[in-house]
Amino acid sequence: MTRDYSQVLAPAEGAPPAARVLTPLEQLGWQAFFAQQTDLDEMTATPPVRVSEIHRSGVHVRGDGLAAVIPPGIEATVGDWLMYDAVAPRSSRVLARKSVVQRRAPGHDRSVQLIAANIDTVFVVSSCNADFNVARLERYVALAFEAEITPVILLTKVDLCDDSADYVAQARTISDMVEVLAVDARGGDPVPALAKWCRPGQTIAFLGSSGVGKSTLTNALIGRQDVATQPVREDDARGRHTTTYRHLHILPDGLAVLDTPGMRELQLTDAAAGVGDVFADLEELATGCRFRDCGHDTEPGCAVRAAIEAGDVDPARLIRWRKLAAEDAFNTASMAERKSKDRTFGKMVKQIQKKKNKKRK
Repeated sequence: MTRDYSQVLAPAEGAPPAARVLTPLEQLGWQAFFAQQTDLDEMTATPPVRVSEIHRSGVHVRGDGLAAVIPPGIEATVGDWLMYDAVAPRSSRVLARKSVVQRRAPGHDRSVQLIAANIDTVFVVSSCNADFNVARLERYVALAFEAEITPVILLTKVDLCDDSADYVAQARTISDMVEVLAVDARGGDPVPALAKWCRPGQTIAFLGSSGVGKSTLTNALIGRQDVATQPVREDDARGRHTTTYRHLHILPDGLAVLDTPGMRELQLTDAAAGVGDVFADLEELATGCRFRDCGHDTEPGCAVRAAIEAGDVDPARLIRWRKLAAEDAFNTASMAERKSKDRTFGKMVKQIQKKKNKKRK
């Protein structure tokens, strides 16, 4: 049966999704941004599908009345939109991403790992216990800012601490552009608190360490215990890896929810703008330094050091800014060096192949 995609080629941007019944594609997160990259003929021949899971066995995709598994090999991540080619699935076209969350791959391999694509809101989740760490939260927020995704800091397990207000106050020092919420994901109902961002047609993601309540929050939005959860260790509040792979859950009302495994290592790369947004206050102060290349250490006329001495800036925040900026610059340079070497190696292989072809002639 040929499907009629004429109603979803260019969804109206002005009308709120809740004001009308969403099409099956819009319930998966289809927006005008993706519709503008295709046309009716292509959609009929190769219908749009969205990546919901990725396993070693293949890439799981969902569309309008369509579910399939594409064999490994296609360059896609969870949340991506593809134009599905049923004849040659690996040739399915990946649409340009509205946003992409990425990090330097763990270990010594100088490569980039894609975490998710086409996310509208990222909830950076941390619990009010030993897991709470301002520096880690800054990393996640920088990641979201770089991807041009709305970040929201979500503090959980408020019922297990004596005073959650202190955790909230610390989280609010990270950025004036980020809202901070404290919820009881297990004992209370966090859904009303998240409703502002969880509208039909939107895609949200929960990011954070293991055991902070990401799966519990996902279950709360789903309305049932679809995702397994586990308690944290009592001695150090460390969580266990309950979620072992990224899974995009599509709710009946048209909200897409991405549950992710906890990330023990989060190194930034190509995120200079995101880091700058997190530490926008320090970057603004730095414009008043006497020297353009001021290191904010012992240089005379340093506006940042002056603010620290006046008690307006926490010296630990300056240290974290330096560390994160240096890490991002190093990883970005490492990635660029690897890409350069890969290009050089590729050219060398092509030249060798050309010489072999000439000899055969």
